[in-house]
Amino acid sequence: MATQLPTTDVRIGADLIRRRKGGTPIVCLTAYTYPIARLLDPHVDLLLVGDSVAMVLHGHETTLGASLEMMIAHGQAVMRGSARACVVVDMPAGSYERSAVQALASARRIVGETGCQAVKLEGGVDMARQIAAIVAADIPVMGHIGLQPQSVEKDGGYKIKGRTDETVAALIADAQAVEKAGAFSVVIEGTIETVAADITRRIAIPTIGIGASGDCDGQILVVDDMVGLTVDRVPKFVKQYADLRSVITHAAERYASEVRDRVFPGPAHVFSKTNGGDDA
Repeated sequence: MATQLPTTDVRIGADLIRRRKGGTPIVCLTAYTYPIARLLDPHVDLLLVGDSVAMVLHGHETTLGASLEMMIAHGQAVMRGSARACVVVDMPAGSYERSAVQALASARRIVGETGCQAVKLEGGVDMARQIAAIVAADIPVMGHIGLQPQSVEKDGGYKIKGRTDETVAALIADAQAVEKAGAFSVVIEGTIETVAADITRRIAIPTIGIGASGDCDGQILVVDDMVGLTVDRVPKFVKQYADLRSVITHAAERYASEVRDRVFPGPAHVFSKTNGGDDA
């Protein structure tokens, strides 16, 4: 029987996410700011403070522009805006790869300074020691296999994974290594659908798909992609549920016009001695 989520504002922990394996799909979105976390929190099971923030909010070409300080600052903002969702913060490139000692120190700093429920890092077999060390310190870890944005320069771009028997075997090995190391779940990104579905059946922890398979135990999208705010390249696997680019563009056009025509501010938007108290 699938584990039911709390119906109150009880914080969802990593263990509850783990127990959702094979049950009602796990709803995940990224969040980087307090207001977006406030809006998304009632509707999702998990909020990921993704290193995609480097691209989405800071204008970097890849996620490699994210720093530990950047992730912590955005993690703090999301935690202030979230009461219910399991909040996971990405470990940025350069903060964990060197050794298990480095990985644990970075994870402890993220959790200690944000209060988040878990951290996420990219890699499979090659990062099993890091995952195990963090989990041994009672910090839940979400894995990330398949297309790994932090490896985009090494891979020569955003390449779909699982097209050959060799890469399929490597993906399965990565998933199993992440599970064995103690991760509570794993993101599968940019992977051939049948391969992602097969991995989901093979491992006992939930898989979270992004450009993967509808058979995964959950799905995640970058929130800016999902609501049509992304101003640069949008991955082909994204479904846009809104077009906020147009909404914001039209609002800015109206505002600019009214300012230039001296329509705004009007009488309702300025202060006089007789039109109210001292509150702005």
